[in-house]
Amino acid sequence: MTPQNEAPQEESSTFVRPPKKTDWRTACIRIGVIAGATVLVCLFVLRPMVINGESMMPTYSSRGFTFAFLPYFKLYDPQRHQIVILKHAGFNTFLLKRVLAFPGETVEMRNGVLYVNGKALDEPYMKNGCSWDMSAREVPKGKIFVLGDNRSMPMKEHMGGMIDQSRLAGVPIW
Repeated sequence: MTPQNEAPQEESSTFVRPPKKTDWRTACIRIGVIAGATVLVCLFVLRPMVINGESMMPTYSSRGFTFAFLPYFKLYDPQRHQIVILKHAGFNTFLLKRVLAFPGETVEMRNGVLYVNGKALDEPYMKNGCSWDMSAREVPKGKIFVLGDNRSMPMKEHMGGMIDQSRLAGVPIW
């Protein structure tokens, strides 16, 4: 027996839409757009890089991997002690170095200690000492002074020193 005062209950039904059929042309267009966007990001924003060399050890080990944030120097100026990526030669050769002095400053190395404007620069990231000596020289306009963290190798084998600011390519993200 059904009570006469009760309202009839509605049946609950959930409508599930069948998935749309994607034709092969649409799938190819989507894959092409994703691949194109990835290529553009890797060429102009985040370039993957393999670290080959020991000049930044122990901060970065040889055969390590990082991404270079390429537009960084379009937005910001380099800072002292900042690790930067420099264009070296050709399209695919870059160097990792640390910015240590700017235009108008005088740099000098005595018994492995770097002096900027006559004051010893505090370099807490330096784990390996060195015995490098370099006479005082002023950083010219348009250049910066960079060195790697691993100064245990002979100074002649180290690629660093005064470089054009136009060679700054970006910064590593980690």
